[in-house]
Amino acid sequence: MNDKIKDFDAYREKMNKRILKDDNKILHRIFNLDTKAFQEGALDVRTKELLGLTASMVLRCDDCVKYHLESCHKAGLNGKEVAEALSISTLVGGTIVIPHLRRAYEFWDALQDD
Repeated sequence: MNDKIKDFDAYREKMNKRILKDDNKILHRIFNLDTKAFQEGALDVRTKELLGLTASMVLRCDDCVKYHLESCHKAGLNGKEVAEALSISTLVGGTIVIPHLRRAYEFWDALQDD
């Protein structure tokens, strides 16, 4: 696995464990809601991940973008599908999103190399 991906996954897992260790009911519910929201429902997982990716780009959250890119990859989305979602994200978010677009492409490429 690419170091960029490995480092992101390891940090996310470590800090999620740390956060949930506090046994804060509100945070546990938020994490649970997030997990459930991206499960199969009226919309399939692939569509939900593209929505999550687009929202994350517009909100300019690099960690969220990486998370959804990795989830898109695991859900079997291809580069053209992801690129189209990223292009819509950039259109909606404006040129301020371009630095995040660069990092998104870099992370997607790392996922493809694995």
